[in-house]
Amino acid sequence: MSTRFGIGYDAHPLTLGSRLVLAGVAVDHDMGLAGHSDGDVATHAIIDALLGAAALGDIGTHFRADDPLVPEGVSSLVLLDRAMGLLAEAGWQVVNVDATIVAQRPRLAEHITAMRSAIAGAMGTALENISIKATTEDGMGYTGNGQGISAIAVTSLTELTS
Repeated sequence: MSTRFGIGYDAHPLTLGSRLVLAGVAVDHDMGLAGHSDGDVATHAIIDALLGAAALGDIGTHFRADDPLVPEGVSSLVLLDRAMGLLAEAGWQVVNVDATIVAQRPRLAEHITAMRSAIAGAMGTALENISIKATTEDGMGYTGNGQGISAIAVTSLTELTS
């Protein structure tokens, strides 16, 4: 049985007038992330990690902004569900996901359990297969000075058994 690993990364600028969604959870904040979808960098990084591990391209390959099936503001959890379908069609299942959200603020610790649950639900996997963490950059760089939020994810896949 084959095992594969994938890495995903995403970053979006913070902007006034939109809501902040991270790992499928709306987080109270005075700004949200810019993007065609809900801008959820954590879910986008997870999708890229999953697709990369299966050698299926990246989020931009499958979920283009000009695709009528990807309407503006679409929940990234919908895209994650579709990515899971692509994995299943290609014969892969998720072993685990480990993601880190990089944001100076807001503080995310109180949202981690809900984030893990949202991602696990969208992926159809057990909660113990999903790890989400948050960190700051101690005031350094664009995330540290509050201009944006980024996320990185690592995943492992194994072949589906018949």
